[in-house]
Amino acid sequence: MADDRTRLRRFTMVQRLWHGGLVLLFMLLSVTGIAWMYFETPWGRDLASVFGDYGDVLEVHRIAGLVMLAGFAMHIVYLLCRVDWKGFPWSLLGPETLVFQWIDVKGFLGHLGWVFGLNELPRFDRWSWWEKFDYWAVWWGLMIVGVTGLMLYNPVLTSDFMPGWLLNIALWIHRIEAVLAMGHIFTIHFTVENWRPSSFPFNAAMFDGTIELEEAKHEHPEWVARMEREGHLGAALVPPPPVPLRICYFVFGYAIIFLGLFLLVFAIANAALLTLF
Repeated sequence: MADDRTRLRRFTMVQRLWHGGLVLLFMLLSVTGIAWMYFETPWGRDLASVFGDYGDVLEVHRIAGLVMLAGFAMHIVYLLCRVDWKGFPWSLLGPETLVFQWIDVKGFLGHLGWVFGLNELPRFDRWSWWEKFDYWAVWWGLMIVGVTGLMLYNPVLTSDFMPGWLLNIALWIHRIEAVLAMGHIFTIHFTVENWRPSSFPFNAAMFDGTIELEEAKHEHPEWVARMEREGHLGAALVPPPPVPLRICYFVFGYAIIFLGLFLLVFAIANAALLTLF
């Protein structure tokens, strides 16, 4: 049985559920948001018809946004409960945390040097610099679209506390940040996580919570070495998930990927039509 344990446990159930909920809400917000933004085009109206008319798609978008903000608040509470307050603030600077540290700056520069053939690939611990970047990008993205979204949720009420021209600015900031987030997820994030050589054709780590031990030794050698030194590696090894479950992860994951690429391609193709209205 020990020989079957070829995968390393990387994410907890709570982390996987958070990621899964974030994926579903992000895609729902992307579809409804683009349908709302492109409603003046035939493609936008067809997209909105899945939910009903213009008012329906806007209402679904608003509700999904509130649910995402509630989930974000729950995530903050979860993090506060996980902090080792006795060792604060130094407890935030260990290799297990997602807080940016000087080693991440060196990792970024070393990775950049490796891309240009100037040095060897840096030896990352549990989290690489780009994984931390992806995590914190969600924070600043949610704060920007969250604040502006709340302003736009009830514009009449908002106008009681600030001039109306701020709503126009909030709308553009909301849209620009949303477009940047979708552009990053549908291109860079999908490519880095699923189509780099060590992960191709699909990285199911955030679904089954594990990665191949050999992949971990290549992507996060310092993490594996540290677990070996501390005697924790053996307990963290698990067998692969059942084949039917792996197929489900693959099908669901690529359904999300194809939906994202569909939105990206058709949004670009229909962008010129928006200037005609």
